[in-house]
Amino acid sequence: MAIADVKEYTHLWEEEVEQIGRELDAIRQEIEESRGASDAAYINRLIKIQRGLATAGRVSMLAGTWGGRWAPRAEKPALVAGATFLGLAKILENMEIGHNVMHGQWDWMNDPEIHSSNWEWDTAQPAEQWKHSHNYIHHQFTNVLGHDNDIGYGILRMAREQRWHPYYLGQPVYNALLATLFQWGVALHDLDLERIRKGEKDPKEMKRQLKQIFRKGRNQILKDYVVYPALSGPRWKQVAVANATSNLTRNLWSYVIIFCGHFPDGAMHFTEEELEDETRAEWYLRQVLGAANFKGGPLLHVLSGNLGFQIEHHLFPDLPSNRYAEISVKVRALCDKYDIPYTTGPLHRQYGQALRTIIKLSVPNSWTSSNDPAPPERPDTANEPERDRRRKSDAERQPRRAELGAWTRSPQERSHD
Repeated sequence: MAIADVKEYTHLWEEEVEQIGRELDAIRQEIEESRGASDAAYINRLIKIQRGLATAGRVSMLAGTWGGRWAPRAEKPALVAGATFLGLAKILENMEIGHNVMHGQWDWMNDPEIHSSNWEWDTAQPAEQWKHSHNYIHHQFTNVLGHDNDIGYGILRMAREQRWHPYYLGQPVYNALLATLFQWGVALHDLDLERIRKGEKDPKEMKRQLKQIFRKGRNQILKDYVVYPALSGPRWKQVAVANATSNLTRNLWSYVIIFCGHFPDGAMHFTEEELEDETRAEWYLRQVLGAANFKGGPLLHVLSGNLGFQIEHHLFPDLPSNRYAEISVKVRALCDKYDIPYTTGPLHRQYGQALRTIIKLSVPNSWTSSNDPAPPERPDTANEPERDRRRKSDAERQPRRAELGAWTRSPQERSHD
């Protein structure tokens, strides 16, 4: 179900929506004013842990392969330990460090090493392209049909309003491939395959992006499947397999966490009408309605980049992720106060609902029923012409919001082209 008017859907008066906006602004201001040494210590400590895990993983693999000549029984445990450490390191770097650093969550520290303008993460997509497709498009136009490319990532049908085609019968297979090769799917995300398919993509921009993706992907492949395996000598195949296992672990984990935050029951979609004259308070309300949380302990939240608090992340994408648990208590109370849906549940249930949606939307709408409540009736729109739901270019989209994180190309990025 796609919502055209968040005020109407939530049965709130305009003044109530604006009051909600003021209260959320107050939460933002409180966190901004209280950021300090403990927050800085958190991210610096986490980076040290992540780098320690990565080092332990690489060393364990090399020790296992070289030491396996004299202690064959130790080789397999060392490779398993190495793949585990490296997989955890890649998860931490992608989820809690890289994703959040590139949102500008730690820019207030003025530390060039962990500033959003300088960070390049350990995955196949160039940071610049991620910041454009994610910080700008996804976070500004969250779940808006025709704007947010994260609705299906260009290959999946994730809303009943999306026109069905026989191609989608293979959706469960495409979904499995996307999960397995998630970093490569994300690498192609900013290309916007739909606009390329329709001939609407600027060829020069596409060429520039493809060159960036090739360079980044080449470096990732060389690192994990050439350089480190070569260091292990004759047993290079074992190290290459261990590296592939760590990448697969990271891919599957990232995929599950992201889908749990955007596609369970209760995470709503929106039509383009909602963007018309949308106020800051209405944008806040759309973030609450368009995202979903999941429950878990501190370790689960750290490994998921604190995206178990996806609602809070969408409300405040540039606030430190270690504060989301604290923020969630206040946001939940605000939602209860105004009777606004606040979607949350166990991780397994959230993903189960997302997977069910993927399977149901692989067939025509007439074959299945919706799991969402019916939207309020809008009799005044009965005679309106059908909207153009095609993907929009940047020139056709509204200006971005300041809190979403930077994405403008840097001089270093321009110099490579």
